[in-house]
Amino acid sequence: MLKFENRGPSPTAPAARPPSPRTVTGWILTHPDPLPESERLKFKAVLAGCPELDALTGHVRAFGKMLTQLQGDQLPQWIKAVRADDLPSLHAFVNGLERDLAAVTAGLTLPWSSGVVEGHVNRIKMIKRQMYGRTGFDLLRKRVLLAS
Repeated sequence: MLKFENRGPSPTAPAARPPSPRTVTGWILTHPDPLPESERLKFKAVLAGCPELDALTGHVRAFGKMLTQLQGDQLPQWIKAVRADDLPSLHAFVNGLERDLAAVTAGLTLPWSSGVVEGHVNRIKMIKRQMYGRTGFDLLRKRVLLAS
């Protein structure tokens, strides 16, 4: 007859799965206040393990603050801070901003927005795509006017 010894609890419980890239991206793009404490601690652990991600988070949140509080005058300082870090993807974003810096600064500073117009254009394009290959302009016109 075989006897089994009780050697105590198992050596280690399986480690918790690391958060998915989508989850970490959500944490970066969300203001930290509404995050539950458990998620905030997980996010801090992820940032502690990757200094580049920590720097990226700081830059993204600073840009979000400029965007929501209309602080476009701080854009040159933000660009300089991004250039100081080794974050190639963010450098590509900054290159795009610098191509039309005056317009970006105005968009981050002025209270006016063309968002409503862009929404209508997007809606009309969707209807146009749905109508492709069907009858002519008259039906398209009726659908656009009735969808309003």
